[in-house]
Amino acid sequence: MQENIIPHSFGISKKERNELKKHNSFLLWFTGLSGSGKSTIANALEQELYAQNIHTYTLDGDNVRKGLNKDLTFTPEDRTENIRRISETANLFVEAGIVVLAAFVSPYKKDREMIKKTVKDVNFVEIFIDTPLEECEKRDVKGLYAKARKGLIKGFTGIDAPYEAPENPDIIIDTTKVSIEEAVSDIMDALKTKLEL
Repeated sequence: MQENIIPHSFGISKKERNELKKHNSFLLWFTGLSGSGKSTIANALEQELYAQNIHTYTLDGDNVRKGLNKDLTFTPEDRTENIRRISETANLFVEAGIVVLAAFVSPYKKDREMIKKTVKDVNFVEIFIDTPLEECEKRDVKGLYAKARKGLIKGFTGIDAPYEAPENPDIIIDTTKVSIEEAVSDIMDALKTKLEL
């Protein structure tokens, strides 16, 4: 069947969409344990980008799993499919000239490599929210760690499923050492030249 799918070439390029919006587009991929602060920082960063007239869109794990990926479980295979679908969606947004913020645990290195390959290395910024497990458990905003410790949730990352930390992320944020405002400022500093046409 794949041999019968022939992509159509459209007349407007990513470069032209970026010129129209007056900034480059790329994917900011936030990875880290549940409760590390990925979505909180992504949300604050999006507000700062918006204030600077940067066109953005945020994809978040819980939100995507309620719609696009509601048919997927948390098995390793379904986690990989979850990330594959998200990376393809993010790629469409990047091509449309949007700065995409994606906040997902994404525990496997091979899956994050797949994302980078899908959107192309030049369009991929990996942000590791390096909050220790103990701190994430202490926060336990959604009560998930407590459930996992009681055996009510199986395959929970950091408890009975692995988290493979990035080896060379573009940006590292430890939320036990910096505030949300400082994290946003650090990321904005790192993105200045990347945003410029």
